[in-house]
Amino acid sequence: MKLGINFFIEDIRFKFKGSRKIKEWIKEVIYSEGKDLGDINYIFTSDKYLLKINKEYLNHNYFTDIITFNYNEGNSIDGEIYISIDRVQENSIEYSDSFWKEFFRVMVHGILHLLGYDDGNEKVEKVMRKKEDFYLKILYTEILQSEK
Repeated sequence: MKLGINFFIEDIRFKFKGSRKIKEWIKEVIYSEGKDLGDINYIFTSDKYLLKINKEYLNHNYFTDIITFNYNEGNSIDGEIYISIDRVQENSIEYSDSFWKEFFRVMVHGILHLLGYDDGNEKVEKVMRKKEDFYLKILYTEILQSEK
């Protein structure tokens, strides 16, 4: 396994293009928050798989779109980010957004958790949503536009 940002797929069929660009974006998020990139693993999975993790490690018996395990050391951002592709798909329909916008939102949401942001109550959730929107704008205006 390489250090840096890695993508893994568990128990589903899933592909996305532009992983190099997405890695650039994630690095930009981390560096702009004054942190260093350590080892970050994204694991894309199903509702069933993520529910099992939610029950086993967090004692929660419900579906979720993301679970983040923080392994940070010092200024280095390290962790595992599990994302349910099933849940991302359902959320994109519920919020009338494209699958990819919701997918990237969840990806940056996990990074923001590793950076210390929380969404445990309405006040801090607003801060986190603003950060998500800010970094999604960077993704769409700077990173993905450079492909064209």
